[in-house]
Amino acid sequence: MNELLKKSFLIIALTITVNISALDIIKLNISLEYPWGMTWIDPTTMLITQKNGKLFLINTENESKIEIDHNIPLVNVGQGGLLDVISENNDIWLTSTIKKNEKYTTAVYYAKLKGNKLTNLKLLYEVTPYSVNTIHFGSRIELKDDYLYITIGERGEGILAQDGTNSIGSIIKIKKDGTIINNDKNNEHANWLPELFQMGVRNPQGISTDPLTDKIYISNHGPKGGDFIGPVIYGSNYGWNKVAWGGTNYNGTKVGNGKAWEPGFLKPSYTWVPSIGVGGIKFYKGDAFPQWNNQLLVASLKFKYLSVLYREDKKFIKEEIILRDKIGRIRDIEINNRGEIFLIADEQNTFLYKLVP
Repeated sequence: MNELLKKSFLIIALTITVNISALDIIKLNISLEYPWGMTWIDPTTMLITQKNGKLFLINTENESKIEIDHNIPLVNVGQGGLLDVISENNDIWLTSTIKKNEKYTTAVYYAKLKGNKLTNLKLLYEVTPYSVNTIHFGSRIELKDDYLYITIGERGEGILAQDGTNSIGSIIKIKKDGTIINNDKNNEHANWLPELFQMGVRNPQGISTDPLTDKIYISNHGPKGGDFIGPVIYGSNYGWNKVAWGGTNYNGTKVGNGKAWEPGFLKPSYTWVPSIGVGGIKFYKGDAFPQWNNQLLVASLKFKYLSVLYREDKKFIKEEIILRDKIGRIRDIEINNRGEIFLIADEQNTFLYKLVP
């Protein structure tokens, strides 16, 4: 096994522990069906998306739920549907799966929240190419300064993630008004789309900005093994599907030449073998759990846990599982201004959950 993967595997095998005795898990009276994304509108109010296209305005104090009217184009098929949502006051950005000529892709929309309705809907970005496959849409959004960073899955198209003339299997960066900017300031990637920021990912379903370094990090699904956390760095390439970060195809065959990493590709910061089905991630800031400040919260879909990924000298070194088998397949994580942690699960009959000390 590659030395990078040996090291990562040993860290996981030796340091994962389970400690839920210090947590209170509160099930709010907010019923949900396959929720996907969350965002805060104000300190007590959030929007939550469901894959089936429903969008809810949630008050976490009085536990009320109001359905928001919208006309976002979407199709709930396979792993697709209404996916991520992020906000800045009443400005809202969302991703959804759309269909054209019996093929599917990920689209990014802007809207304004007015009362119980989304207005001023505008298509900001449409990922190309479309695909007949209904897997690996991504897609998370991070808002930083005046820019959107959007994670795009490779749609099961494999080596197309190494083609800079399309935007699947990538991180794209556009202005928050949808303007396409040229990220290639030094003409180093003249064959890339101007919005392409990073390439070579498989299915990135988490994104969060590090409060210590101001870098953006993503989580990414490997195939059978090879889930990882890593930074978003302009012009870099994580290598899918020439490398698989220690994973294999589901039938056990090699991906590419079978190596976990090759020179020229960016190394992940932390890798899981076997896969955990890594979902949403969130760097923790808050007073409720001061021991986790500046550490990374990680959701596992496959093993139904929430963990803290600790680091020293800005390097991730060990993982501690803090919640397991309590709410199902954990999809996403949010934190309020008191440092309380909110969770949603990829389950049909589920709720909004809150963790408090």
